[in-house]
Amino acid sequence: METKEKILMKKYEVGRMLGQGSFAKVYYGRNVGTGQSVAIKVIDKGKVVKAGLMNQTKREISIMKLVRHQNVMHLEEVMATKTKIYFVMEYAKGGELFKVVAKGRLKENTARKYFQQLICAVNFCHSRGVYHRDLKPENLLLDENGELKVSDFGLSAVRESKRQDGLLHTTCGTPAYVAPEIISRKGYDGAKADIWSCGVILFVLLAGYLPFHERNLMEMYRKIAKADYKCPHWFPPQVRRLLSTILDTNPNTRISIANIMENPWFQKGLNSINAGDAVAKPFQSDDTVAQTNVEMARPDNLNAFDIISLSAGFDLSALFVTNDHKDDIQFTSTSSASSIVSKLEDVARQLRFKLTKKDQGSFRLEEGTMSIDIEIFQISPSFHLVQMNKCSGDFIEYQHLLSQNIRPALKEVVWSWLGEQQHH
Repeated sequence: METKEKILMKKYEVGRMLGQGSFAKVYYGRNVGTGQSVAIKVIDKGKVVKAGLMNQTKREISIMKLVRHQNVMHLEEVMATKTKIYFVMEYAKGGELFKVVAKGRLKENTARKYFQQLICAVNFCHSRGVYHRDLKPENLLLDENGELKVSDFGLSAVRESKRQDGLLHTTCGTPAYVAPEIISRKGYDGAKADIWSCGVILFVLLAGYLPFHERNLMEMYRKIAKADYKCPHWFPPQVRRLLSTILDTNPNTRISIANIMENPWFQKGLNSINAGDAVAKPFQSDDTVAQTNVEMARPDNLNAFDIISLSAGFDLSALFVTNDHKDDIQFTSTSSASSIVSKLEDVARQLRFKLTKKDQGSFRLEEGTMSIDIEIFQISPSFHLVQMNKCSGDFIEYQHLLSQNIRPALKEVVWSWLGEQQHH
């Protein structure tokens, strides 16, 4: 083997190139300390800035932070130098699912297994407010055990991307897998558009070819708009019925993920798949959060890249901050989740605000027109990430509340505010 390897940040041995795009190259890598195989995505910071894709890169990092699931490509850590950003990711030894399908259609049970894993991953993404928007077999990778991993969140949208009508308005995705409402450019629901793409993927897995395929792009779009496709004779009746509910041109009547997961054909052999397993779990009550006396690891020992801003060398904030009107802030804490919540209750009392629990690990602080959403993520038993985001209200009033009331009151539970040079 050629000895072209170099050691990145004294931690990763960088080997052969696995692939490349316009702004990034992906290399095979190995953790020098553990021997673990990884994939290292090297992004050219200059090209990203020039192309105006800072927000897209920031979004990809944020999304991979939010979505930690067994069927989603795991991001080990993010590192940066003056000219490059490095995503160190799980290595998918099995390559693209596309290459498996290119050899011919899959057996029903195999296709179902991949479809189950895809739906479980997409369901988890949607529960985090993340819509992939470019689901296709090329973006579905397989690990060494043949487990599916959803990758490439470069086109993903988060809830905040929606306009006031609650719809997304960016035309993106790969033509053959795109939902009809995206083509019509009328605005669309990201979750419903992802479901359509999952239906196309299911068809491809079982048929070995695309349901909508024409050399003429306009002709293909016409077929997509009418859901003009034919199932091959070997498709079981249950699959045909399921596909007709997924490839429904009306997003309002299109089947939901929850209903797909209840479908008898989908349910078959599902016992080994856990639809909701995640590594970065939202806050849980203290009886489920391990009561541990583990000493807080120093930042350089933590894989959680949420804390990259704590280290000046890895601080990406200067690359990503595009304006001064930031409505969201984040901090890390070594306090227990219940202590953080208790402190938030104190803040609410001081400000005479109402603190309500929205769902697991998610809260809203509100009074009059001002409302602030708060989410607590458990990175490790002794380490939490808290994200605060203004939902409504005056920006200047919000900034005043933060600087004069909220930040000082939270001081006891804050280890570091992200994006600031503030170390302990």
